Amino acid sequence: MKILVINGPNINMLGVREPDIYGKEDFGFLCKNIKNHCKLKGVRVKLYQSNHEGDLVTAIQKAYGKIDGIVINPGAYTHTSIALLDAVKSVGIPTVEVHISDLSKREDFRQISFIRSACVKTITGHGIKGYIEAVDYLRELGDNK
Repeated sequence: MKILVINGPNINMLGVREPDIYGKEDFGFLCKNIKNHCKLKGVRVKLYQSNHEGDLVTAIQKAYGKIDGIVINPGAYTHTSIALLDAVKSVGIPTVEVHISDLSKREDFRQISFIRSACVKTITGHGIKGYIEAVDYLRELGDNK
């Protein structure tokens, strides 16, 4: 199984950006954690991060026909990007939306997720462990095909 993990804007600032909300682990720790888990589970993983919406859309489109599942933390684009929604819908790859913080307990504008309707699952508020849960969910989904 091949999984693409996509992180949107400011996720690269983990450990620096509001550690009381996002935790003290940095982006390097997150990436290492995901890679180690995937290796243990026999999953090939590609990690991608960008602060630019169009780059994220391109990464999703390039996954078509090459990737079995996508884990995406769209960051602030969750609440603004119809382009990401359309990209996920267009490729038809099972996608799990992940958020480190619990969006239900955040600002009103964070209650809207445009991408959610195209995702097979949403994991929110489980910290960086949410990425591991997402990988495992996609593995199970792939095993049941």
